[in-house]
Parts: sequence; structure tokens; C-alpha cells
Amino acid sequence: MGVIYGYYAAADDAHAAGAIVREDDEPFGAGYDEVEVKGIDPMVDLLPAETLITGRSEEAVKADPRHAELIAMVAEGEVVSVSLTDTFRDALASFDRGLLDAVAEGWATAGGFSTPPDPSDLADFLRELSDLAERAVARGHRLYCWICV
Repeated sequence: MGVIYGYYAAADDAHAAGAIVREDDEPFGAGYDEVEVKGIDPMVDLLPAETLITGRSEEAVKADPRHAELIAMVAEGEVVSVSLTDTFRDALASFDRGLLDAVAEGWATAGGFSTPPDPSDLADFLRELSDLAERAVARGHRLYCWICV
């Protein structure tokens, strides 16, 4: 089946933890504004896209305390939630959607994907993530990703 990633918005870290630490039988991320995808890890695979969109170096992104900060974990790490940087959220929210195809092209070649991705699939994901970021900014929310192995 593979790893599933749920990129989502939440008001703060405590609220974000509720996406995976659930007291109901709902699936992970239920009730949150989210985008699900396979094969785009926020710590590794998304990094080239973040550098292309924000203009920050990989070192600067990795040094950001919000980059892949552990928010919550279920069991022995079967499911975890990590944060995305606020800089990335803000840049995505205001990014020119017309340039996302070009970003996806660069990301497809710069990323360390195990299987070369289709740039149009990456562009579609970036459009959805940009829309999510725009809604998050409007609500004063932050971005997160839950990861289910």
C-alpha cells in the first residue's frame, strides 16, 4: 500500500495533534482541511519544492525549528504528525499559481524521488497545497503533515 501523507491545516500544535491522536473511530485527518498524497515526504521530498518556492537554501529550511518538528506520534511511530515551516505556508499562499508548473518541473528533476515523478502530478499537488496554505493563512492556521506507514 505504501506510505500515505496527509497535509493539513490546524490552529496550533495542540490542535494539530488531534489529527492523529483520536478518541473516535474516524480516520486520520478527519475533520481537518487536508490534502492526501502518496510518495511526498515532508522532510525529504518536499524540501526541493520549498527551496524553489521560498528562495531559501536547504540549510536555512532545515535550520528552521518548524521544519518537520514532531508534533504527535501514535504507537511506536506507525503514525506521526510533523509541522511545515510558516515561511513555506506564507510563500505557498501568495505564490503565483501560473508558475507552479515550472516549479514542478524543477522539483521533479531536483528531488530525490526513488521513482521519477510526473511533473504534472507534482504541479497538481502544489496547486492543492497552495490552496490549503491560502486557506490556512486566512484562518491564522499553520500547516502540518501526518504520515502513516
